[in-house]
This record gives sequence, C-alpha cells and structure tokens, in this order.
Amino acid sequence: MRLKAEEAMGKVGVVEYGSSGHTHGPAPGIPIVATRGVNFLNSPVIVSSGRPHGEETRPPKAGWRERIRARMFNDAMSRILVIPAIDLRGGNCVRLHQGQYEEEKVYFDDPVKMAKLWRIQNAKVLHVVDLDAAKGGSDHNRKVIHQICRELDIPVQVGGGIRTMADIDRAIEAGVYRVIIGTAAVQNPDLVSEALEKYGCSKVVVGLDARDGEVRVQGWTEGSGLDAVEFARDMEERGCRRIVYTDISRDGTMEGPNMDAYRELGSALRKAKITASGGIGNAKHLIALNDLVPYRVDSVIVGKALYENVFPCQQFWCWHVKETVDLSVFSTAPLKSD
Repeated sequence: MRLKAEEAMGKVGVVEYGSSGHTHGPAPGIPIVATRGVNFLNSPVIVSSGRPHGEETRPPKAGWRERIRARMFNDAMSRILVIPAIDLRGGNCVRLHQGQYEEEKVYFDDPVKMAKLWRIQNAKVLHVVDLDAAKGGSDHNRKVIHQICRELDIPVQVGGGIRTMADIDRAIEAGVYRVIIGTAAVQNPDLVSEALEKYGCSKVVVGLDARDGEVRVQGWTEGSGLDAVEFARDMEERGCRRIVYTDISRDGTMEGPNMDAYRELGSALRKAKITASGGIGNAKHLIALNDLVPYRVDSVIVGKALYENVFPCQQFWCWHVKETVDLSVFSTAPLKSD
C-alpha cells in the first residue's frame, strides 16, 4: 500500500499541494493524529487510539477549551502544508543555527527511524537535506536517504549536493520524488533547464537560500552576489514552478518566519509557488503564514520546533514512546493500492 505521490505532493504548476488526511489502520496503543482534511501533521482534533478503524475518540485530557483551540487551528491551517525536515550530518539528524555548522545540535542518531516517526505522526511529505554533501563533502548519507525513500509510503524531497544531471538521475532512480537544486542552480542555471525538460516541474524544484537578500551557496557558507528575487524570477522563466525559500538568518532560531521576504518574493513571481523555510517556533507562526497565501506561499518546512516538541498536540503522539513504536504501521491519509 502506498500513498500516491501526486496526491500528497501535488503536481506543481497543475495542482497545488494537498491531500485529505484520515487515519487508516492505526497501530494498537499508538495515538495517531487525524487531520480531517487539513494538510497539517500537528492537528489533534481527533485522535485514534488503536480502536477498530472508524471508532475514534477525542484526545485524552483535552478539555473543551483545548478542543475549540484545536478546531480553530485546523481551520486556520487548512491552506498550508507542513513538511517535517530531516537534516543529515554525519549520519545523524541534526539542526543548525542560522546555517552555522559549528552550532549543530544532534537530535537523533537513526534517520530512517526518525522518518518513520514523522510519517506515523501524519506527515504527508518529508523534506531531507544532506548537509555533508551540500557543503561539498562526503556523500555517505546517500544510502540512508535511499533507504528512507524505500521504506516510506509518502513522497520524499531531497536537497543538498545535487550538482549534476547524474546526481538528479541517481536520486530519482532511487525513489526520491523531488530533487531540490541549490548551489548548482546558481553556478550552472542551465542544469535547471535541462532537468526540468527531462523530468518536469513536479520533480525538479529550486532551493533558494538567502541572507539579507543575497543568495548563498555551498551549504550556505559562501555568498553569490546574486539578488534573491532576481534569481528566483530567472528560475521561473526557465520553467521552475516551486521555490524552496530559506531565510538563513531565521533558520534554527524559532523566532518566526521572515514575512516581508516572502511577500517580496511572492509579489515578483507569476507562476511559481513558494515553500517557506526557517524560523517557525510555535503555532502562531504557522497560522500567520496564511497571510502569505496570496503571495504564493502554500507550504512550510518545519524542523527544530518539531524536534523541540513545542506544539502542544505532540503530547498525544508516539514521540515520547518512540522506542516502543511499531514502525511498520503507518496511519494517516487513505492509502491507495500500487
């Protein structure tokens, strides 16, 4: 059983991100969040607690105020898809602070298990970045990434170290649904055109990492001299229909997204959608992103905030009992036969 990639990710340029989320075959004893059609893995309106499919109960210890807040939150988040992130360095799941490699915090030493945990917690899409490869180093994380793609039944988008057509071919052949081209898009923009022609805009997107409006490359360590908005418009003209925009100054800070930067970029684009990244620290930040829907933002990547358990609904999940979770069972959107 496998969730169709097009349903979960959306065919960029044709259909926006989206799929309804309902529990399907929950594992006994494991609380799984059901989102009632909301593209958000943090929506604890109804929790399945291992009862027969179709018999659902409300979250334990949740009073009427909490239920009302949850419903309001679901309504507010109905237009934004939340994508959990796994950043790999040295085989571990890590988070950086403002792109500084020396400010690394290791959260988990088993990326495949972490990916499965996010899936169980209702992720519709997974975002994976190979930080070692992004910085121009080893590609030893490649096997782990390929294993994640094999074992999950949701689309996985991957960035970091995608420099050549051979890299793109290898990733897609290994099961990566979507590749994110970053540094190579700056240094060799024709690669983007070639990849788009071969695989289409739903398989190939551009990663725009910027600080103070300047595009950064080589794992955020070097400046390019390019203006972020002008670069994005060039990528759009080449056929790119999604920009994954990370504001480096906000990444890992949990201080909130750079709303002005997304408005500026969204105002300049005509066809491409934007996936926001960097700065999310609480539910209010996520709700605020709805103001950016008119500026072509339809999804957001969340990393540190999820790892730090800042969302109240995470108390209902299996995160705190991850050592005993049956990772062979997934439970979210309706699954389709292959």
